Amino acid sequence: MKRSLPLAMLLALGLAPAARAANEADYKAAYATAEAASKEAAGLRNQWTVTVSALAAARKAADGGDFDRAAAAAREAEALAKASIFQATSEKEAWKAMEIR
Repeated sequence: MKRSLPLAMLLALGLAPAARAANEADYKAAYATAEAASKEAAGLRNQWTVTVSALAAARKAADGGDFDRAAAAAREAEALAKASIFQATSEKEAWKAMEIR
């Protein structure tokens, strides 16, 4: 019992920041990061269409005042953009291993 109380308190404190509602500043920061990653992916000629859709959804949610949904969509767009960047950089040389010799 004595060990579970501190663990429960630690978990509650660790989850507290995630439970707070996003505001416009949170959305703008997340959107700027996602947009920068998306532009980097576009520069590598590997921008995914789902990234563009997630950015549009973030913008639409922000225009409607739903900053929780807008920030979540912006974070999703950032993750998608980073995944497309990873794909582009990893496949830049990986194709050589599959080349028929």
